[in-house]
Amino acid sequence: MLKTSVKKIDEIGIDYKSYKNTFIRQVENPNKQDEQEMKYLKYRKMNLQRTRRLDKYFVPSDELINVVKTINQRQTWMVITESWCGDSAQNLPIITKAASLNEKINICIVLRDENLEIMDRYLTNGSRSIPKLVVFDKDSNELFQWGPRPVEAQNIYMKFKESGMEKSAINEELHLWYGINRGKEVEIELVELLKSVNKKDKN
Repeated sequence: MLKTSVKKIDEIGIDYKSYKNTFIRQVENPNKQDEQEMKYLKYRKMNLQRTRRLDKYFVPSDELINVVKTINQRQTWMVITESWCGDSAQNLPIITKAASLNEKINICIVLRDENLEIMDRYLTNGSRSIPKLVVFDKDSNELFQWGPRPVEAQNIYMKFKESGMEKSAINEELHLWYGINRGKEVEIELVELLKSVNKKDKN
């Protein structure tokens, strides 16, 4: 597989503030001439509410804070996503809050639909599922991947999908789970991945 360059990620990625500003514009002042933008408007409205709620109320655990603060070399956290994605609205705020705990972490948000050549390097079971977090060291070596949703949420999704449930009903069940969990499962999985990387660095 072609190696992804941290320099390339920096060139095409945007920070969370820029992402949120575009997201808000898409919801509050959509381009009515853009059929694609209008198609996703109702999803973005719900997602913006979810994102704002997590931005405001999610508080990282002491364990997450401690493990992120032990990172002592520059990392780039690339998140491939889109604002119309419901899973992104539930997970991206947790990822960005974790990244903000250490100034050595540079988070870059890469828009999937504008960068399919990047997306296609990080498929999930052959699909362009998002959000997808890929973490690199300063030399562009991949440290780990995460996504598109926590394992427990993925198990729920697969169970209902295999039962023949309609996608809209599956999404309703997923967001009920997210609402109860409040980002804690994402946090737990990030802690374990970061601990694994930190352990390798010490060996």
